[in-house]
Amino acid sequence: MYSGIEYVPLRKIALQMRIFVYKTLAEYVNKHPDAKSALEEWFDKTKDANWINFADVKNTFHSADNVGNKRYVFNIKGNNYRLVAIVLFVPKFVYIRFIGTHDEYSKIKDCSIL
Repeated sequence: MYSGIEYVPLRKIALQMRIFVYKTLAEYVNKHPDAKSALEEWFDKTKDANWINFADVKNTFHSADNVGNKRYVFNIKGNNYRLVAIVLFVPKFVYIRFIGTHDEYSKIKDCSIL
């Protein structure tokens, strides 16, 4: 239709997720050093991701769950820890809302309000 303009599907555009706030991860690792490598792996995979929907999240993290209100739960280190994040696909933002042990996570009544 337009000469000289090439159509590039949205999925082909190299946009990475931006994670807010790395400081939350760093502080948690200081208190729980055994979670360091697993949280670093989560951070690296998430930062390099180009998610446009929940299916993309599941392709990256098979055990991720959508708990409503744009909140997603990630199992960290074989489900020893849980990370809850708000994922906004259009601006490519990930906001960490909670990191804790599985027991601490179990005490949360409603993750969709974190």
